[in-house]
Amino acid sequence: MKNLRILFMLLIATVAGLSAVVFASRWLLQQSASGVTKVAVAATDINLGQRLSPEFVKLVDWPTASLPPGVINDQRTIDGRVTKTSVLRGEPVLESKLTPVGTKGGLSAVIADGKRAITVRVNDVVGVAGFALPGSFVDIIVNTQKDAAAKSTGSERTDQSISKIVLEKILVLAVAQEVNRDETKPKVVNAVTLEVSPDEAEKLDLARSVGTLSLVLRNQVDPRPVATAGATKNTLLKEPALIAAAAPVVKTVEVVRKVAVAKTISSTCVGVISGIHQNQECF
Repeated sequence: MKNLRILFMLLIATVAGLSAVVFASRWLLQQSASGVTKVAVAATDINLGQRLSPEFVKLVDWPTASLPPGVINDQRTIDGRVTKTSVLRGEPVLESKLTPVGTKGGLSAVIADGKRAITVRVNDVVGVAGFALPGSFVDIIVNTQKDAAAKSTGSERTDQSISKIVLEKILVLAVAQEVNRDETKPKVVNAVTLEVSPDEAEKLDLARSVGTLSLVLRNQVDPRPVATAGATKNTLLKEPALIAAAAPVVKTVEVVRKVAVAKTISSTCVGVISGIHQNQECF
């Protein structure tokens, strides 16, 4: 009888323990299910301007409390979308990294509204030794001939070289045919594609036709424009400015000569004696 009572108590304790385990596991599953969300992340490295398809991404569990804004939860919604920035493997694919629906792939998809893309020829020196990479900002210097003041004769003109910054904070879209912005190694190429406004495109096209261009690498977070007068040979060598000699002013002085004309007047004189006085009268 005593053994039966002990066995009965053990059975009750076992059932109670199993019930607690079952309820606890269900509670933990509910809590974990409500604390994570399926998020689309890149299954491989995705380049800028890449046209996406469902196999480019995969869904993973992401803590709901730390979801970034603009996450995508369905792989089908990114089919045909184009990336406007590079996405690394395992990085969430966000709406802010995608171009609007209907955009075709390629470089034209990443050009900002109101901007244009123009390509200029460079070499290892002009291209800042290959450090002008996609995503960096550059200033553009043109070296050309500046018309000097006309000579006094008005028939001849002299020229002098001048280097002047004509465009500032220009975004590099691509070097050669590569648009990947994640690499930091220099690449010596023969062409650089820049993002400019229509007005800047006109200035750049004129600058490369009247002189030679150079790119100046710029700090990406420095927005301040700089107004320069340009560098000439005189300012480079710190020579004094030459002042044109003023033409001598010739004043015509009118000299009036007065010529006294002596007129000889012939006359007849008669001596007059009056008392002790003697005078001479001329007629």
